[in-house]
Amino acid sequence: MTTTTWLDLPADSPFGVHNLPYGVFTAPDRPGRRRIGVRIGERVLDAGAAARAVGSPSPLLDAETLNPLMAAGRSTWQAVRAGLTEWLTDTAHRAAVERCLIDLAEVELHLPFEVGDYVDFYASEHHATNLGKIFRPGQEALTPNWKHLPIGYHGRSGTVVVSETPVVRPSGQRKAPADAAPSFGPSRRLDIEAEVAFVVGAPSTMGTPVPLADFAEHVFGVCLLNDWSARDIQAWEYVPLGPFLGKSFATSLSPWVVPLDALQHARVTPPARDVELLPYLDDRDAEPWGLDLAIEVALNGHPISRPPFATMYWTAAQQLAHLTVNGASLRTGDLFASGTVSGPEPETRGALIELTWNGEHPLKFPDGTRRTFLEDGDEVSITATAPGPGGCGSGSARSPDGSSADPPSRAAGTSTTCPQLAAFRVRLRARKPVHR
Repeated sequence: MTTTTWLDLPADSPFGVHNLPYGVFTAPDRPGRRRIGVRIGERVLDAGAAARAVGSPSPLLDAETLNPLMAAGRSTWQAVRAGLTEWLTDTAHRAAVERCLIDLAEVELHLPFEVGDYVDFYASEHHATNLGKIFRPGQEALTPNWKHLPIGYHGRSGTVVVSETPVVRPSGQRKAPADAAPSFGPSRRLDIEAEVAFVVGAPSTMGTPVPLADFAEHVFGVCLLNDWSARDIQAWEYVPLGPFLGKSFATSLSPWVVPLDALQHARVTPPARDVELLPYLDDRDAEPWGLDLAIEVALNGHPISRPPFATMYWTAAQQLAHLTVNGASLRTGDLFASGTVSGPEPETRGALIELTWNGEHPLKFPDGTRRTFLEDGDEVSITATAPGPGGCGSGSARSPDGSSADPPSRAAGTSTTCPQLAAFRVRLRARKPVHR
């Protein structure tokens, strides 16, 4: 099958036919009807309309959310993706399909699927080590269980919102170590967590764990995620049961779901483990599910970090295996996130608490402003790229204000930036957190 599209796309477009992420949109011609869209360049293909136009109507693509397609299973995902690729590459379909393309600037993007359960993990050894050093100086940075199992917690799925949804600064109880008693008010230490999220498509049966080998049978695709964190609220409440109000006020998700099959060329072997794993987590002889994703985090248009996802100690396949090993079932639309992505160098840390070392070393920006944690009106964007069939994948990243930013750095050991293809690139912005 050819992978050269008949569309006039720039050579360095990160949304070519090797990507084809799914989203849900509304457009001015039918503002009250949500439709499944597939991004191609700076346009959105109305997938349901295209299917009808080529004589292959599909109720899965005519749905108002991705859930029916996601529930259909991997063989259907692959068949639909193959069909979409054919429609956008075979000139015989051009006359019919071209009428189903809409300029990206004309559509409004929505949360692409109905979220079931939401689980957040803690999979970066560098992030966990940094926080251990900050909160437990002079002690072992990692907790005794960290290298034996992927630590996670259940979050609040009802407050997962799509990118561009404004986030309101949360209020709650706060108590600094020197305070005699807690006080109530807006968080003074609002933070970000740059993460990668995995979307469950095919469900599983309660009582039946999902082994490592079945990861791709259940996971539909990948998104970027910002797990907003009110560090002062979290610090006071989290003992003994873990995060609660410091996390549950909002989780921002990118509007495009990149199919897992689009990331096959990004798969890499995860970092070496120095602790023997129990059999259900041991992936030494399994297909590797590390992913070479180069992430960039920008604050008010200024890049502040480039975390490499390839350094994550625990893979998404291991997380899914652990999530279900007790017999817990999967539902279509379940979402599980990696936890903060941080690399070994200071400029690769994925949260402000690490970048500023708990506020001790403020970030300095070209306009003279400084930040330790987020202030009202700040805007955060998270983008990512991955290698594609050409061996690499990155155009220039765009900052929220529209100015050009430097291309994301590539993880060590991968090929250099190549403008031919970007297999994975999405944007997440949460705007203007304000006091209540």
